[in-house]
Amino acid sequence: MNNKNAELYKLRHAMAHILAYAVKQMFNDVKFGIGSVIEDGFYYDFELPRAIISEDLELIERKMREIIGMGGDIGCETISAEATKEIFKTQPYKLELINELSQNPTNPDISIYTIGEFQDLCRGPHISSMKDINPEAFKLLRFSGAYWKGDSQNPMLQRIYGTAWQDGKQLKEYLLKIEEAAKRDHRVLGAQLDFFSSSQEIGQGLVLWHPKGAMVRYLLEKFSQSVHIMNGYEWVYSPHIGRSSLWKTSGHLQFYKDSMYNAIEIDDEEYYLKPMNCPFHIMIYNSLLRSYKDLPIRYAEYGTVYRYELSGVLQGLTRVRGFTQDDAHIICTSEQIHNEVVKALKFSLYILESFGMHDFKAYVATKPEKKSIGDDDTWNSAIQCLKDAVVESGLEYEIDDGGGAFYGPKIDLKLMDSLGREWQCSTIQFDFNLPERFGMSYIGADGMKHTPIMVHRALFGSLERFFAMLIEHYNGDFPLWYAPVQIGIVPINSCHTEYAEKLVKKLKVLGMRVKLDSGNEKMKAKIRKMELEKVPVVFVVGDREVSEQGVSVRSRRNGDLGFMTLEDFLVLIKPELDMGIPKYLDD
Repeated sequence: MNNKNAELYKLRHAMAHILAYAVKQMFNDVKFGIGSVIEDGFYYDFELPRAIISEDLELIERKMREIIGMGGDIGCETISAEATKEIFKTQPYKLELINELSQNPTNPDISIYTIGEFQDLCRGPHISSMKDINPEAFKLLRFSGAYWKGDSQNPMLQRIYGTAWQDGKQLKEYLLKIEEAAKRDHRVLGAQLDFFSSSQEIGQGLVLWHPKGAMVRYLLEKFSQSVHIMNGYEWVYSPHIGRSSLWKTSGHLQFYKDSMYNAIEIDDEEYYLKPMNCPFHIMIYNSLLRSYKDLPIRYAEYGTVYRYELSGVLQGLTRVRGFTQDDAHIICTSEQIHNEVVKALKFSLYILESFGMHDFKAYVATKPEKKSIGDDDTWNSAIQCLKDAVVESGLEYEIDDGGGAFYGPKIDLKLMDSLGREWQCSTIQFDFNLPERFGMSYIGADGMKHTPIMVHRALFGSLERFFAMLIEHYNGDFPLWYAPVQIGIVPINSCHTEYAEKLVKKLKVLGMRVKLDSGNEKMKAKIRKMELEKVPVVFVVGDREVSEQGVSVRSRRNGDLGFMTLEDFLVLIKPELDMGIPKYLDD
């Protein structure tokens, strides 16, 4: 963290406590949870005698400015757990934290920060004085529910979010950024453009793809599947459920059960909705005896998986309970692994860039501190392989220290959304676990059995999240080659409809996606409607177009292009359509 970010972190850390202090002044009976710094801001959790309403935020802000106006120091002291318990004897959530903190044998004492009359548990760091806070450079943004410690078995608290900056100009720029991002919110645009919806009757976190959204999804899948097959992947399909014994062997019931749906009983046996596709691909591999000459094997699938996410974290298409991964598993020898990882990363970059997604960061996630399988040499060798692949691909990267799964390190490519937030999409993940658990093997050149190396790989990550990123990136205005409707046709009068219908047929034969508006509205109203639907090209058809067998073209990006023949128009858009042609990636 650079010095500027470190100072901003300390400022926001202090603001979380000032928020808590202000809430204490507003409510007589408040139980404090925890506060924390997050991307671009801070939050604090409370148990309050009533629900927070929007009007409360302005009142709390005033209280916070009054506290900041006191201009006192922010003090810190370290005291014993017993003394801390006395200070927080009426605060059950704080007492729970104190009991946990005091279990540390090397440092049983607890640090407390003081702002005016308010004291709070905290490890810090903070700014040293409220004089360092600009009272016009913060704002409370919103509130929501949040389970204590993120556990649905615990009480639901109320969380207040805020942002803080070092000066008012930075705050203003950030609020404008939020305003712009709100216009691009995929949930808002998804409804406006009729792409997708959810339904309480169906259940939270389960997505209904409407025709236009489904068309974009189909085009994403079609392009990516073609590229996969062209570049050495074999397509497979697998069931949505599997017997409990499968998930016991994989370890999911041991390590992942809290994120799985409850068992389904069929013929006195337990089955589970799949949270991952890996065991099914392994079963396909294990169905035959394999030789080193068969490797590498690359299985790919659009596999829909189901994971139980807490209702409080569900969000549009980015956090759902049922989603489809462009999942693939590469099974290879140790001699092949470097080349396979390099090719997988090159493949990931090609897919992202084909859809115009260039704003992402690469991370190499290393061995987790608490739980992992495999010895250090195996981990270090795999991590170095990932680093080498990233460097060979020409990418800069950061280390996500301890961010690997318990079964292996990984490369993550995280896309940046319109607010600068990172969302994990593409992943290339080593697995030291499943090949052993499922007894995967191949016959080597020495005639002996060997355990192959397996790499999990997803490029979109999930189709739902990737589609959300595309909606926000393009503001719903997709490039011509994967726009759900490419061309809208508007007859000026009913006498022009017959010619317009002939155009529709010609274009559809050529594979174009066309919408004809032959309704009774006036021409300008029809064009306006297509603009709101973000149709890339509109043909206006009148007397001249009929008599000269042409079209008048309006482009969303380039304005009025005037009259031209259909043949000339097709030549004009060919470079844009060619962007959707799958490419063979050279070794």
